[in-house]
Amino acid sequence: MLNNSIIYQVDAFAEEAFKGNPAGVMLLKDEVSEAWMQNIAMEMNLSETAFVFPKNDYFEIKYYTPTVEIPLCGHATLASAHIMYSVGLVPTERPIHFKAKGGDLVIHYENGFIAMEFPEYQVSLTEIPVNFEALLGFKPKEIYKSEANWFIAIAENQKDIENCSPNFEALNANGLGYLMISAKANYKEADFVVRCFVPESGINEDPVTGSAHCALTPLWAKKLNKNNLVSHQISKRGGELIVNYFNNKVKIKGKAITVFKADLAI
Repeated sequence: MLNNSIIYQVDAFAEEAFKGNPAGVMLLKDEVSEAWMQNIAMEMNLSETAFVFPKNDYFEIKYYTPTVEIPLCGHATLASAHIMYSVGLVPTERPIHFKAKGGDLVIHYENGFIAMEFPEYQVSLTEIPVNFEALLGFKPKEIYKSEANWFIAIAENQKDIENCSPNFEALNANGLGYLMISAKANYKEADFVVRCFVPESGINEDPVTGSAHCALTPLWAKKLNKNNLVSHQISKRGGELIVNYFNNKVKIKGKAITVFKADLAI
């Protein structure tokens, strides 16, 4: 189960392969260097690769993009828990306790779903950059700044989100390297839609972004006056997240599917 030579690829927030957000997962038995993990993540070339280390009564988890380590990642957490339950490292009736740089996380298996308890990200209204429309192609109703350096632009309608085609280099150069754009959904299957651009971390558009919902869930819960919501991330691959806002925490539920298991030859 724990092996420094086995890596998995998992499609998270998906019920079939080639949907949702792919993540790499390694369940390590021995400590490895930061440089080694960064090289593996660069080689995988996915938005995130997670590395899990067993401790006494919890698991440490680290997340790397192809270029940097990040403090928290929702889809790579889901992917890691999916593998840990699948291989029997943790029985499905027991929770998984992760310690990440971005917080302590509690994971449960619930009727085929992975349910993750994440911290809430506080948000505050901020000024709309004067060149926002030139960079994104629409004028937002409002913009928030959240913890973890995210900007959140709220659009008038879903079409603005669907039609947006930003220049990622220009976004990064103008201080919008961590940007969510979101709007109320125009169909009954979802409450809100979102796309996430992260060029500052080497990811132009993230397919499905669990950690973004640490800010989006409480924001939309207050806007829509409901605590149980469904988010559709309308990237090319797409993904559905079932989210709940409670006691200043965010619960995120999704499914995952293992795409492959490989042996490192190094």
